[in-house]
Amino acid sequence: MNVQYLSNDEGKITAVQLPIKDWERLRNVYPNIDNIDSPLPDWQKELLDKRLQSIEEHPERLKPISGLIELLDSTEE
Repeated sequence: MNVQYLSNDEGKITAVQLPIKDWERLRNVYPNIDNIDSPLPDWQKELLDKRLQSIEEHPERLKPISGLIELLDSTEE
């Protein structure tokens, strides 16, 4: 996955660009990704709260984003 980062004059990253082929693969894995700004229903908020609590209790379980990128690269057609 060829990810490009865009930054402002102060060097702060403000956006991420990726090739359309990679975006389409992400959309196949996460079909609702286009609705990411929609309000979350209460059941999803509760689930997120539980997951955040689990992360706080077990930080060693966190995996780097590179693992997702490697997974997507391995499923490339």
